[in-house]
Amino acid sequence: MGVRTFFALLVLVLGGLFAWLNWPEVTRTAPLSLGFTRVEAPLGLVLLVALGVVTLLYLLFTLGLETAALLEVRRYARELLHYKKLAEDAEQSRFTELRRYLEGEFQALREAEREELRALKEEVAETLEKHGNTLAAYIGELEDQILRLLGERKQDPGG
Repeated sequence: MGVRTFFALLVLVLGGLFAWLNWPEVTRTAPLSLGFTRVEAPLGLVLLVALGVVTLLYLLFTLGLETAALLEVRRYARELLHYKKLAEDAEQSRFTELRRYLEGEFQALREAEREELRALKEEVAETLEKHGNTLAAYIGELEDQILRLLGERKQDPGG
């Protein structure tokens, strides 16, 4: 219960207690002027009814304000949930986009690695073939030199 509501209820209770304690005076009739005519009515009761009507109007006005505020808070809460969902969807979209980008980059790296490995294999095979040819040439030269040396020894038996 708010402070204003508590204060309003306290004033009403005190006013009701005052009217109850002075009820004979509240209901005593008196001549009243309405501007265009005069009537006999209890002045205290007229004022008490006027206070009740003003109090009822105040309560209705307060209730209307509180209802409007509550409806506005609910509307803001719905908007907030809507924007939160939009933000979450955007975040999810960014994660999906990042995942696709990273997968593409990893695929490109794998392809580059395969290409480098293939090129390296070709280079190694080429180098091996060159060295094999060079080695074969050296072996051929050595064979020729050995055969020449052996051929010279056969011709020079005394040697």
